[in-house]
Amino acid sequence: MTKIRRQKKRKVYNYDVNRKRLNCRSKKRPKITCEPVKSEWNGSLSVKANLSVMGLSFDPNDTVKITKKDEPTEPEPEVKTKVVEQLEAEAKIRGPKNFRLPNSQVHWLTKLLLKYGDDYKAMERDRKLNCFQETSKQLRAKIKRFEKIPEQYEEYLRKKQEAADQ
Repeated sequence: MTKIRRQKKRKVYNYDVNRKRLNCRSKKRPKITCEPVKSEWNGSLSVKANLSVMGLSFDPNDTVKITKKDEPTEPEPEVKTKVVEQLEAEAKIRGPKNFRLPNSQVHWLTKLLLKYGDDYKAMERDRKLNCFQETSKQLRAKIKRFEKIPEQYEEYLRKKQEAADQ
């Protein structure tokens, strides 16, 4: 039923839309944030022509074609342009890992570790703390991940030290 209503609405002219501004926006070129591509971009060329000059692909389906197994394929010589080399170098640089567990999970794992230490079987059997019924292997994996996050693991170590001092 709604399909017919939508079709009728499409036929009605919308006076609220400024067609002149809409046309200008559609012709507006996109902002290029990638520095290597931005430096080599030629405003007079089309997007497809610009990318082909840089050695980049406009349509990956045209660039990487799926061939039949019977046909021998000849590898095309790869032309490495300055832009491609810069993009590859950027991709190789790893960013910092900012993985953190949710505070609720940190609190829960801290309670389990303070109560049982490394006894994962006992953690598994605890009905109150292990309300999600995680297996010992699942708990071990979560605790390993928890130990790899120094900021959050230090909190547990501090609580453990306080418990030992009392």
